[in-house]
Amino acid sequence: MGKTKFLQEFKEFAVKGNAIDMAVGVIVGGAFGKIVTSIVNDLVMPPIGWLTGGVNFTDLKLLIGTKVAEDGTVSEVTLNYGAFLQTCLDFLIISFCVFLMVRALMKLKRKKEEAPAPPAEPKPTREEELLAEIRDLLKEKK
Repeated sequence: MGKTKFLQEFKEFAVKGNAIDMAVGVIVGGAFGKIVTSIVNDLVMPPIGWLTGGVNFTDLKLLIGTKVAEDGTVSEVTLNYGAFLQTCLDFLIISFCVFLMVRALMKLKRKKEEAPAPPAEPKPTREEELLAEIRDLLKEKK
């Protein structure tokens, strides 16, 4: 009995608009993140790298030391600060785009709220009220 109630509650939650909207947002957000990453990697960073003398930011790293494995292979231990800078730039661009979208939505919301309300019907005058009462009385007599 408890299991069916749990499933019923889950069904109600999943079918609600908020959960569906959130799922759509996550999917679109993932796709948007790929677009922004491509913009940063393919459009923004090449000119910056050219201006800095051909430096590719994702390749920037600080060598801490080396590590020798049991089989004799040597590997470098590095701090990849270039990849971190790249990720920070991605974040700044994504957050700026989200800011612009929220700002545009807020402007639309404000315009909708500021729209003038339709004028209310004018209140009937005292003479109109008396005429309506007379009309109703005459209808009753017939």
